[in-house]
Amino acid sequence: MHKILLELHDVQKSYGENHVLRGVNFSIAQGEIVGLLGPNGCGKSSLINLISGFTSADSGKVGFDNRDISAASVEHIVQQGLLRTFQLPSMPTRMTVEEVLMGGAPPKNIRDIIRTSVEEVREVHELLKNLGLMNVRNIRAASLSGGQKKLLSIALALRNKPKLICLDEPTAGVHPNLRHDMVRLLRSVNAHGVSMLIIEHDMHFIREICNRCIVLDRGEVIADCKPSELTSNTKVVEAYLGKARDKGVPVD
Repeated sequence: MHKILLELHDVQKSYGENHVLRGVNFSIAQGEIVGLLGPNGCGKSSLINLISGFTSADSGKVGFDNRDISAASVEHIVQQGLLRTFQLPSMPTRMTVEEVLMGGAPPKNIRDIIRTSVEEVREVHELLKNLGLMNVRNIRAASLSGGQKKLLSIALALRNKPKLICLDEPTAGVHPNLRHDMVRLLRSVNAHGVSMLIIEHDMHFIREICNRCIVLDRGEVIADCKPSELTSNTKVVEAYLGKARDKGVPVD
């Protein structure tokens, strides 16, 4: 059995009277690709923010790689190997795509900063090719399309050699041709042991890449199952479509 990498115990989060997370419990093992699903407003983004250190839980525990990161800073969490992307990533206005990736690696010593290695350039170019960004490597990163910025943000996360990546709606706004490149790259990265937690509304993408799905509704986990089991899960169908709909209606 693979070791548990991320573990949440009874995580609670409220904003005033708004209870966005209510006793969330789940774990992700090393090498898993897990989809985080649920209707709008169910707490998905709040949960990703909490896991990645941008907010903290009111109570409960977040553990990563046998360490308690419940109150850890974003920088500390990144150093442990847990990274995230954003639904609407922003990019530097004066740096090219290639320059952003070259500068996106973990901190180096002075000698490494002064002299860029051939291996590093090769790694950056490989990422650019795999994500269909090689032809835009010399343009300013801020001028990329929204979909291309998402691909670049994934490449930036991968430059930091993560153990787990949290991806926030990675396919939204991505051209279908680039989407295939993304699927291929993520599968390749996962084959090398990188775990993933993916917020996504594209159910075809979820079925294509995820081993397991966690479904939230009103801040609570209502399902933890395989993608193929989603449409037969009464709670999941009701959360998306309402109790009056039939069980067999696809959740997409």
